[in-house]
Amino acid sequence: MATSGFRLGIYVCKDAEIVDFAAPHGVFSVARRFDPEIEAFLIADAMRPVQTQAGFTVLPNYSFLDRPAMDAFLIPGGFGLRQEIRNGRLHEFIRALPESTLLTSVCTGSWIYGHMGLLDGLAATSRKEPDRVEAGAAGRVPIDRLADIAPACRISRARVVDQGRVITAGGITSGMEMGFHLLRRAGYDEAFVEEVARVMEYSEALRLYRDDVEVLTAG
Repeated sequence: MATSGFRLGIYVCKDAEIVDFAAPHGVFSVARRFDPEIEAFLIADAMRPVQTQAGFTVLPNYSFLDRPAMDAFLIPGGFGLRQEIRNGRLHEFIRALPESTLLTSVCTGSWIYGHMGLLDGLAATSRKEPDRVEAGAAGRVPIDRLADIAPACRISRARVVDQGRVITAGGITSGMEMGFHLLRRAGYDEAFVEEVARVMEYSEALRLYRDDVEVLTAG
């Protein structure tokens, strides 16, 4: 283990997709067994219960007003993110984060960064597999919608795309890979990451997706 400590703040809003935020949170939860300085927590607009997808309700640890210190901020996807694109309070919160704070997303969470212009000139990804509505004649796959929202962004089909400060992941379960990738970005070595995956009984999947990461230098 080459480092100690990393704080991941995860945004939650109405109708956020559960696995999008629970998967990276779960990776950090298990990683805490090996280093208690690792922490993941939920951030919301206000300190009140948030009903995410399918009625799953969570209580945030912090509100925007608390301005908690964190090493990375993660936006999940979900139906609710269609409204969050225009949430000025969220945009203000993001723009006020220190430059040292990584901006990360899972699935359609990348739409927020795209709408804010933060993906211009960068590569990014989103979910590639459509649901029934998105597969219909009038539907659009989220990764194609990202191209519409952020025309100056280069769309990647990698499971995780790391552009330095901005890191995006694809659909839903790719939040697992985002969690492992953030441990690497925090400075934890591969032996540490593999041990966390082993305890989670995720070793085979970790090996399967290890190379499905696009790492680029911004600029």
